[in-house]
Amino acid sequence: MLIRTVPFDHPDAVRLNARVQAEYAERYGDDGDITPLAPAMFEPPRGLYLIAYDEDGSPVATGGWRRQDANDEGYADGDAEIKRMYVIPEARGNGLSRRMLAALEDDARAAGRTRMVLETGTKQPEAVSLYMSSGYGPCPKFGLYRFDELSLCYAKPLAEAVAAGAAAVDGAAADELAPQC
Repeated sequence: MLIRTVPFDHPDAVRLNARVQAEYAERYGDDGDITPLAPAMFEPPRGLYLIAYDEDGSPVATGGWRRQDANDEGYADGDAEIKRMYVIPEARGNGLSRRMLAALEDDARAAGRTRMVLETGTKQPEAVSLYMSSGYGPCPKFGLYRFDELSLCYAKPLAEAVAAGAAAVDGAAADELAPQC
């Protein structure tokens, strides 16, 4: 599996976005996610957009993050918002969503973002399961769908891993200096 950084308006991204929008429409009976998105939102260092390709070179998964800071839609300073996480049905069950999620988190952390946030819905139980098992927890609602009863919002601190790593290093250094019994 090859994961590549691409622009949000790359032809493969456009095709996968059409597929995820069709799935949203099928699940929710509407026109899909109407959150305004522009390619510039996903340009580093303000964001990132990824596509995973299978061994034949076909696009099979997508996902991106965009910078958010405190505003009247409920975001906080330091937020990185996940958008358009999607794996085509034929490629599901192979760990692609976890790989994409980890790559997005790593990039957002490297860009100085301190919290990853996302909005999903009650009719996407597999997404909820992925995020909960990846360390995300429910948070106050934010964004365009914050007043929608079908909307679910989750967050995960990004600085936690950095702090935990530093604590482990500090602890190891303290162990080296501690008297041996």
